[in-house]
Amino acid sequence: MSPDHSSHVDAVTAQALIAANPDVLVVDVRTPGEFESAHIEGAINLPLEQVDDHLRRVVADAGGTVLLICQSGARATRAHKRLCEAGLPGAKVLAGGMNAWIAAGGPVVRGRPRWSLERQVRLTAGAIVLAALVADLWLPGLRLVAAAIGAGLVVSAVTDTCALGALLARLPYNRGRGTTAACPAPRANA
Repeated sequence: MSPDHSSHVDAVTAQALIAANPDVLVVDVRTPGEFESAHIEGAINLPLEQVDDHLRRVVADAGGTVLLICQSGARATRAHKRLCEAGLPGAKVLAGGMNAWIAAGGPVVRGRPRWSLERQVRLTAGAIVLAALVADLWLPGLRLVAAAIGAGLVVSAVTDTCALGALLARLPYNRGRGTTAACPAPRANA
């Protein structure tokens, strides 16, 4: 079963859903570093690259509604597809992710500020392209590195995946203290 955009909810609807139902399982699929920077109270952190390892547990523990969150909505949409295929079609995706949640005034638990993975990808790709073009003045042919990065970005956009993002997610900066996925539990009413 493939997810569609009818499973997406805006930030105001998501806030109302959480407020009305203490059993909503909020699953944040960003990196632990992004999660520590700012997250919704009661959310569990299950980075996208670990979703497959915990699919059965999330499906079993869901009980009620699952709300998937990432920075902009793209990673949560991919996690939603995997959950649907595993037998949990009722999960919801926060459209626009944490960006939309914060813009709508949603409450967050703040920690040490860190750059989002998307921002890290833009910085890394841009720096490699710039360095390759400048270095090409002395070592002709390095502009091909810039072309390869450009091709990678096109493939990333077309396939809605990001190899550079997956690589950056493995860096210690993005690891944080680890995921909370080992013990998902329904959100308690505070």
